[in-house]
Amino acid sequence: MSVAAPISLPDEHSHEPANESRQAGRFRPVRNTALVGLQCLRCQHVYPLSLANDPCEACKADGVHVGLAASYGAGLPGDAIGPSHFPYAKFFTLGEGNTPLLASAELAGWAGVGRLNIKDESRNPTGSHKDRMSALGVTQALDFCAHTIVLASSGNAAVSAAHYAQAAGLACEVATYDAMPAAYAVKLTASGAKRHSFADNAGRWNFVRERACTPGFFALTNYHLPALGSSPLAIEGYKRIAQECHAQGVLPEHIFIPTARGDLAWGIYAGFRDMLQAGLIQKLPKLWIVEPFARLTHVLGGAPLHGSYAGHTDQFSTAGATVTYLQWQATTATGGGAVVVTDSVAREARRQMSRADISAELCAAAGLAAVRQLRDSGTLSSSASVLLILTASAADDPTWPDLV
Repeated sequence: MSVAAPISLPDEHSHEPANESRQAGRFRPVRNTALVGLQCLRCQHVYPLSLANDPCEACKADGVHVGLAASYGAGLPGDAIGPSHFPYAKFFTLGEGNTPLLASAELAGWAGVGRLNIKDESRNPTGSHKDRMSALGVTQALDFCAHTIVLASSGNAAVSAAHYAQAAGLACEVATYDAMPAAYAVKLTASGAKRHSFADNAGRWNFVRERACTPGFFALTNYHLPALGSSPLAIEGYKRIAQECHAQGVLPEHIFIPTARGDLAWGIYAGFRDMLQAGLIQKLPKLWIVEPFARLTHVLGGAPLHGSYAGHTDQFSTAGATVTYLQWQATTATGGGAVVVTDSVAREARRQMSRADISAELCAAAGLAAVRQLRDSGTLSSSASVLLILTASAADDPTWPDLV
């Protein structure tokens, strides 16, 4: 296994260290002057910027619940802008991003493909890709003078948001499941976040929705049903994964992304889309949604986008019964698809990754299994170049170590 050293992106965004910025008081974000509003992903109607994360009213009238995305001008979000477009020219950061790429010939051989790289998001400050979203979420909260971040999560997003909020001098309230893994509960307590425990998803989202309607509170994650996804400006933080891959000299044919509601997948898609429109790449990589049981798989087969597709899984980071327009668009716009990987198959893939000295939470290991499944079906060629998004390590995963 070889490790590519992290590469700093050559752009104009100022990553002012949080501890330095706070010496003179609370961090002051600088908004990108090109950011003009929030635009519907489907009909392109533009709405004013706000802390709210509501569906497009025009599409809602048509019976389609579609979220919004940052709009930097005419046309689709990001049109004719290129990778330099980001919601903030100066944003709150704890050093997230510029994560390393791991090239593994051993895992490529096991999966049967020509080249396999891993984008190791476990190297972010709190150990997951969620830090990229938290950085932008905290920035938006400060920009709109919110005093409290609120979200629904029982895992990586909860820990990340709580950590970033504490560093920025904001309060944080987290709606979790009653059965939140102990490792994450301990980290929440250490960060000073206030935990509210619920038996089901409906309870969590109702709580977040109530808080989101209260002045001073900013909801980082989804609180609608049908689901929309997380805060539009915060999701923009994931675009930098695509930009970093380009800077690190990797443009895969296929990208495998563990997915619950599609925030990460859409952000990666948007990053490559911006580079395509800027002429920096010639085509989009195909994005493959890796899910523990059929959700988007059903939708791509003709089932309703807003249906409920419940299932049971130990891949807790990607559990849930909902599908969003975000993940549907990221998949269909790139010519990718959805791959169901069961827990037992994911565990075998994780054992293979462990032998290659790579630690992965169970849903991240499912990405490797998905590669092998598509290779076995003939969807991928033996010369295919693939990228796995390693969302987090196995460090806090309650399913680790795997049982043989």
